Amino acid sequence: MSPFTPGITRATALVAGAALVGVLVVAAPANASPTGAPASTATAVDRQDVGAEEVNACLIRTLFATTFTDPDSPFARAIAGQLVAPDAVTHGSGSASGPEGLLTQFAADRDRIPGAQAVIKHPASDGDLVAVHWQIAPDPSDERRGDAAVDLFRLRDGKIVEHWSLDQAIPTGTPASGNTNTMFSDLRRPSRPTAPPTEQQEEKNRLFAVSAYDTLFRDKDVSILDRAFDPAYLQHNSVAPNGTAALKQFFSSGVQFPAQQSVISLSDGDIVWTFSQAVGAKPDDPLLASDLFRVDGGLIREHWDVVSAG
Repeated sequence: MSPFTPGITRATALVAGAALVGVLVVAAPANASPTGAPASTATAVDRQDVGAEEVNACLIRTLFATTFTDPDSPFARAIAGQLVAPDAVTHGSGSASGPEGLLTQFAADRDRIPGAQAVIKHPASDGDLVAVHWQIAPDPSDERRGDAAVDLFRLRDGKIVEHWSLDQAIPTGTPASGNTNTMFSDLRRPSRPTAPPTEQQEEKNRLFAVSAYDTLFRDKDVSILDRAFDPAYLQHNSVAPNGTAALKQFFSSGVQFPAQQSVISLSDGDIVWTFSQAVGAKPDDPLLASDLFRVDGGLIREHWDVVSAG
């Protein structure tokens, strides 16, 4: 379970984050071997080490809180130098390695959306992976402006060693589906309070959601919608309405698209995250999309996504 606070901005976390850096970089425990890697390179990792997950989450929270607002400043460069390994891989064509790769991305985000703030909506920490679903927001009070993004980090020995990023413009106007919810909102309200899932249940949820995703988008077996999804599941993709009927119609419409599959995944709380590539893609090919699935009571109940524009 991660200690993120949704909606973090520099103003709310700068002081605490800066104070943490000196402690956490020294005290961060070593993680086990990489997790959630593409199938060709996947190895075992300890997904039950809650303490390591909390430290990793704090490091990423500190990174966003102290570097996004002014990524070219000496202060931001100093913090990034502490938190990002010199040879860290930033995936994407032409991306620089090390701290420069990440700071360059943040600078590009701010050039694209002047005055933007980083507003974290959904965070996750699982094994050696930390993911954030966030808004690149010109106005943090308005979820319908700016970009939606998902960034994924792999950490080792208290340093970021690998980084992926996806973003898309937030669609303007009324969604075609008529949904009034945003790309970030949380709509699921269980009929009765439930305890947070255990680490063991999180792992079961991860395997369940990844299997459902691959069955649908790799194998194109639409029957999984009747077995793994709530028929009225809540949809945050602005061009699709709630429920499974829209997906069934999409698959039966004859639209052709390349088969894709989850190549990296993690689970925190009741949300499972998948990161997909086309079937047969090389490990370092760009990610196509990130999907978030809320799993409750053995069914997928809610869905968010960020689809790469590239």
